[in-house]
This record gives sequence, C-alpha cells and structure tokens, in this order.
Amino acid sequence: MKALRDLYQILGVPRDASDDDIKRAYRRRARELHPDTGGEEEEFKELTTAYEVLKNPAARANYDRYGDPRGPGGASGDPFAGFGDVSDLINAFFGGGGFGGGGPRQRAASGAGRDAIVDAVVTLAEAADGIRRDIEVTVPRNCEACGGSGAEPGTHPVRCTTCDGNGVVQQVTRSLFGQMLTSSPCPACRGTGERIETPCRACGGEGRNSVTDFVTVDIPPGVDDGTRLRVLGRGEAGRRGAPAGDLYVRVRVRPHDVFTRDGNDLHCELRLSMAQAALGGDVPVTTLHGEEILRVEPGTQSGAVLTLRRHGMPKLSGGGARGNLYVHCRVETPTGLDEEQADLLRTFAELRGETVADLTSSGRSIFSRLRGAFGA
Repeated sequence: MKALRDLYQILGVPRDASDDDIKRAYRRRARELHPDTGGEEEEFKELTTAYEVLKNPAARANYDRYGDPRGPGGASGDPFAGFGDVSDLINAFFGGGGFGGGGPRQRAASGAGRDAIVDAVVTLAEAADGIRRDIEVTVPRNCEACGGSGAEPGTHPVRCTTCDGNGVVQQVTRSLFGQMLTSSPCPACRGTGERIETPCRACGGEGRNSVTDFVTVDIPPGVDDGTRLRVLGRGEAGRRGAPAGDLYVRVRVRPHDVFTRDGNDLHCELRLSMAQAALGGDVPVTTLHGEEILRVEPGTQSGAVLTLRRHGMPKLSGGGARGNLYVHCRVETPTGLDEEQADLLRTFAELRGETVADLTSSGRSIFSRLRGAFGA
C-alpha cells in the first residue's frame, strides 16, 4: 500500500494550525487541484482525505499522537464516520449538483475552456503612460459550422448511455481511512453527458477550431515587467456550450537605454565634468517626458545621488501618485589634455598644494615659469 504523506504537509499548514487555518488552506488548494479545473484526481482525493481528518478534533488528536486518525494500532472503524458525505463538502466550495451529482453546472464545468496566455511587449514610456494594444491570439473558438455542438449541421448530440447524461461516473474506493466515494469525468463522453453520432466535418466533432484574431487590451499606466492582465472569456472556447476560459496578457517591458526601474522609482546616471562638479551649475537631465534642469551644488562628489521627485513611474493603483527619479552623479576625469590645459591643471594643483606629475618639456609649470620671468 502506498504510504500517505504527512497530512499537514499535504494541506501546507503547520502542525499548530487553527481550524480556520486548515479550512482556508483546504479551500485554496481544492480550487487548484479539483479535476474540473485541471487538477489531478489522486492529488485532490489525498487533499480531501487530509482535510477530513484534520478538521475533526478526535481524528486529528489521534493522528497527532499515533500517526493514525483511528487511534493506537489503527483500530477498526471508519475515520469519516459522522463527517458527512464528502460530496456535500465539495458542493459547498464548487457549486452545482454535487460532486458527481451530474447537475448541468458541473457538466458544463467539465468541458470549460482553458485559460490562454500571450505576451505584450511595451517600452518603458508606454508602461508609464499606458497604451491600448491589439494583441494577436490563436486559440480554439466555437466552430461556425456546428455552433460549437460538435454535431454535423442538421443532427444533434444524444444522451451518453455510459453516464446516463450526468457527465461523471462514480466509484467506491478503499483507503487507509476507510471507504470513499469518488467521481471522475465520464471517459465515453469526456464529461459532456452527450455523445455525437454524426461528427461535424468542419471540426471533426470537437465543436471548436483554432482561430487567430485580435483582442484589444488597455494596458494601464504603471505596469511592470511580468504584470498579468485578465480578459474575461477570451481564452479557449468551452466544449459544447461550456464557458470559455480567460485570456491573460503578460506584459513585457523592454529594457531602457537610460533608466533602470526599482518598483515605482527610476534610476539614471549623470556624467559631470570635473569643473561642473567643483563649481556646480544647472545641468539638463533626461526624464521619461523630456529634459529637466537639475541644480548641481558646488563640490558635488562622484557617487552623489540627486532626486527629481515625482519623475518616476506612476503607481499601478492610480490616484496620481508617482515614484521618484534618482540621478547618480559620476564625475569624469578629463583625458587627452593638450599642453595648455595640462599647465592650467598643474597651476591649479600648485595653488592647492597638491603634488602632480610634471610632464612638460621644460620640467616646470607655467606658474613656475611666470614667476621666473618676473624675477620672483
């Protein structure tokens, strides 16, 4: 017999989790693992088993103490006695005519279209301002010839005799904790509850054809790379009248040549000459929406960070709030100096008492030569 994993691990909760924590964890995981939403049936049954044990105080106490909800030695008896029908529990979370009840809502859900995802590539400026974009999407859509029924025009699907039109089949299985009633989509009709005797020639009985069309999406200001936008009902068409899936547009923001992004803030580099850094001045700085004049104070050091407030990205939540633009100063050392420029710098260094290399042909700076010319 296959060993059962730790029940707390299955639900993803600590051993001291409260009843409410266990219930919330089950709701969340059940929606992910339910077979009607694309999950694995075995994993869903394992999750439900874990929940049924841990929600019952007596069974949980036995499990914590002995590793078995039935007590020491795994005493005989049904651990789910008095728990109610598992299908009632599933019904509370997923609606419809009960787990395996075959109600119309469940039959439709079993053939629901899958979600689709496409990428939309935008520039940083477009991400800042927002943009309307037509996105090309290739997904299954309802067949125009049969209207999505899968039956050749002029014919109609008939009730599936394997599941009697319920779309699901039930079976009783035994587990470590007793008997469980499980349901799964009918293999004959794939959960639709109907059988097609004369398949549509245009779609081969699928009721759907792969179609390429365009979906218009409004990309809001402030989106970041990886943001997903949901477009309801524009994913894959459902089978034979079942609901369509949703379309998720994943935004990809191209790297910018000037700016790097950190949340809603932007960062850029400002190169300053030695004179600009020493003397200060008003320096033009590129922003997302044109140039701004930035005041550089005298004596600005390389590595200093200056701030242009509200020149970053807008917050996705709206409200007019924006991040800042942080300007990182980098003081550049001049290169390729001619003799006059070099002499001026040596003179500057001498005035400040700084020692520098003397590379003039005469071996003396212009300042020294001037003093010599006047007999100083």
